[in-house]
Amino acid sequence: MRLATFNLLHGRSLTDGLVEPERLAGAVAALDADVLGIQEVDHTQTRSGNVDLTALAAGALGAVDHRFAAAVVGTPGVGIRAVTSEEDGHGEPRYGIGLVSRFPVRSWHVFRLRPAPVRSPVVMAGPRGGRLLFLADEPRVVLAAVVDTPGGPLTVGNTHLSFLPGWNVRQLRQAVGFLRTLPPPRVLLGDLNLPTRAVALITRWRLLARVPTYPAPNPRVQLDHVLLDPRGAPLPPVVSVDVPEAPISDHRPLVVTLAG
Repeated sequence: MRLATFNLLHGRSLTDGLVEPERLAGAVAALDADVLGIQEVDHTQTRSGNVDLTALAAGALGAVDHRFAAAVVGTPGVGIRAVTSEEDGHGEPRYGIGLVSRFPVRSWHVFRLRPAPVRSPVVMAGPRGGRLLFLADEPRVVLAAVVDTPGGPLTVGNTHLSFLPGWNVRQLRQAVGFLRTLPPPRVLLGDLNLPTRAVALITRWRLLARVPTYPAPNPRVQLDHVLLDPRGAPLPPVVSVDVPEAPISDHRPLVVTLAG
């Protein structure tokens, strides 16, 4: 079984700054993941060709189930508002995270995280280098599925936490608490915006991979993680960890392969 997480940067390439759905689909298909958590995901946004990127990823993997969870309605950097319910924003451009599974999903669960109350400096990547912006934080969301794997049910959560130090620690604790209301064994995928040591100390969950994932051209820090809750039945052992180059995003995808 292959578990993967990938911050898509809404499919944008650092090489030419363009979003091409075919290029995104190829990057996702190359991961050959059975369960994939994706972050920075557009849903019917003009900048990404008005495509449902989660559905596109599902098609690329031949998945039987997928779900998009919006964190905001609108376009980041242009104008957004927080999502107030699962029905909010339908028919409008939305932005959030997605979860894709080649295995049937028994149930879906969503948990919403409040944004940080202050602005923070962020370097935005681009084809000619980075630029410093002071950005207000966005609402965040945790999307979880109870998946019927060949080895039995597995709870898989996906999230993208705040870039603001301290606030992302709070959110990670909330995400872990939410996932522990769902059946074990439990796995958390996502861009946690926290390095390896901090994630291990905060959660006390087992890190299934310890490898740099960011920035994509020359990864120096691990922000993208696959975690296993020690409470519950163990999963098969990890047989490989991969952070392949991809033609999109400023993050490398992280793929963990389990035995069996």
